[in-house]
Amino acid sequence: MLFDHPPRIDLTGEEFELLSAFIYDYCGLYFDDSSKFLLESRLQNRLRIHHFDSFLKYYQYLLYHPEKMKEINELIDVLTTNETYFFREMKQLDAFSMEILPELAQRNARTKRLNIWSAGCSTGEEPYTLAILLARTGLFSQDWNINIIGTDISQRVLKTARKAVYTQSSFRVTEKEYINRYFNEIDGKCHLDDSIRSMVQFGHINLLDGKMLGLISACDIIMCRNVIIYFDGNAKARVVNSFHKKLSPGGYLLLGHSESLMNITTAFKLRHLKHAMVYQKAGEEHS
Repeated sequence: MLFDHPPRIDLTGEEFELLSAFIYDYCGLYFDDSSKFLLESRLQNRLRIHHFDSFLKYYQYLLYHPEKMKEINELIDVLTTNETYFFREMKQLDAFSMEILPELAQRNARTKRLNIWSAGCSTGEEPYTLAILLARTGLFSQDWNINIIGTDISQRVLKTARKAVYTQSSFRVTEKEYINRYFNEIDGKCHLDDSIRSMVQFGHINLLDGKMLGLISACDIIMCRNVIIYFDGNAKARVVNSFHKKLSPGGYLLLGHSESLMNITTAFKLRHLKHAMVYQKAGEEHS
């Protein structure tokens, strides 16, 4: 038996301009003219759910409906990519655990406080990886105040992160030693041990929302990998400027291996560590 597919709803040029501008103003995601078909395809199901026959009606819903924020969250979930896994980009993680953490342990020895922010944390593998590596260093005794926060604009991925239950796809490069030590397998899924899970807090943050960013305390390390690649130059500059303000003097910014601050800002110094290159805010730099 054949089933009729619902008719595809076309996105006009004017509707594309309205929707892409709305999305950009809200969260910085940039859709140029070549992305029109992508936007049209990804939003088809959202229009069908609401029984809209045009993108203009959907746009008006996003602007004026009493439950617009619920739909905006659904919209962001549809548009954002959340590819991540434990121990991603290991060379940079080696720099984090073997070079940056020892430096900060010495620098912050008096205050015994360490704040780490994973911005764009997706389903949680990144901040949990940082927690595992931090715990394994043995540099920070129980009297230290350790704060690791993971934030994302997608409520859906944050829900997964808080559960801390993962399938095999999250462990594509993870050594068995870590899985055996920090996870418990139940019904074919890996549940993160509470000793690591309790080290990380999660929050819903739009990186372009200044009020939301006010919830983040001064940081020693900000890790934002493979996030700003989806922004245009102006949005990148706004986000990176916010990171600079949030970092303590001498604090570190770690981007994805293919990302750079070239043509964005000169506010950071590029540090050539043994295992990776990272950005550092001026201040108490390593001598």
